[in-house]
Amino acid sequence: MYLVTAASGRLGRLVVERLIETVGADDVIATARDTAKLADVADRGVTVRALDYTRPDTIADALDGAESVLLISGTDFGHRTEQHRAVIDAAVAAGVEHLAYTSLLRADTSASPMAPEHRATEELLAAAPLTTSLLRHGWYIENYTENLAPVLAGGAVIGAAGDGNVAAATRADYADADVAVLTDRSKWGGTYELAGEPFTLADYAAVVSTTTGREIPYVEMSPADLRAALVGGGLPEFMADMLVQVDLGIAQGELDGDPSTLRELAGDLTPLSRAVADAV
Repeated sequence: MYLVTAASGRLGRLVVERLIETVGADDVIATARDTAKLADVADRGVTVRALDYTRPDTIADALDGAESVLLISGTDFGHRTEQHRAVIDAAVAAGVEHLAYTSLLRADTSASPMAPEHRATEELLAAAPLTTSLLRHGWYIENYTENLAPVLAGGAVIGAAGDGNVAAATRADYADADVAVLTDRSKWGGTYELAGEPFTLADYAAVVSTTTGREIPYVEMSPADLRAALVGGGLPEFMADMLVQVDLGIAQGELDGDPSTLRELAGDLTPLSRAVADAV
C-alpha cells in the first residue's frame, strides 16, 4: 500500500493520479486534513483517510497498513519541522517500511530561507529506524506561470535574479519522479537532486512574449525596489522578503541544477514554452 500525505494539494493530487495509473487505485491511500476534497478519488477506489499535520492524533490511524509513504512537506512555515517529526514518529510506530520526503534542492548546503526546515527534517529522517528517500525538488515552473496575471497586467517580469539560472520543472514532472522512487524498491534509500531545464528570468520573459504576442521584458530591480513592488502588489511582507531572498539566491546559482536525474526518473520533461502556453 502506497500512502500520500497532503494528497488534496496541487502536488499530492498529481502523485495520487500517477499512483493510480502505476499500481492501481486499490493499493493507494490518499490522506488530507479535509477528506471531502478527495471524494473524487475515493469514488475511484482509493482509500481516503484524514491526516492533519497539526493533529498528531490523526496520523497513527492514517498510516495503518501503509508500506511506502510519501511525506509531502507542509506549508506552515516556521512549524514544519515539528509537523514532519510527528509523521516520521508515527511511521516508525506503524511499521512503515519506506518513507520518502519532498525536500529542497541541495537542502544540506542551500542558503535558501526555506532550507533550514527541510534540513532539520532530513536530519530526523536520517536518525529514524526505517528506509528513507530524499526527493529534493527544485523550483516549480508554476511558481511563475500561476502568477502570470500581474506580469501581463504590469507588462513586465520583475526580479532581482540577474542572469542566474532557475532549473525549474512542472509539478507533474516532479510527481512522476516521486512515484518512480516510491514504487521501486531498488530506488529506496537514495538522495535525489531533482532539477529541470535551466532558464533565466529573461528567458522566461521572452517565452511569455512569444506566447502572448506582446513585448514582456525582464526588468531587473534592486532588492529594496522588488520588495516594495511585491508588497505593493498585495503580498504579505514575510512572503515578499522570502521571494526577494529567492531571487538573490538565483543570482548566486542556488536554484540552478542538472536535469539528468529528474529526466531519468520522470522521462521527457515539460518544456517551459508548453507550461507557459498552458497557463496563458
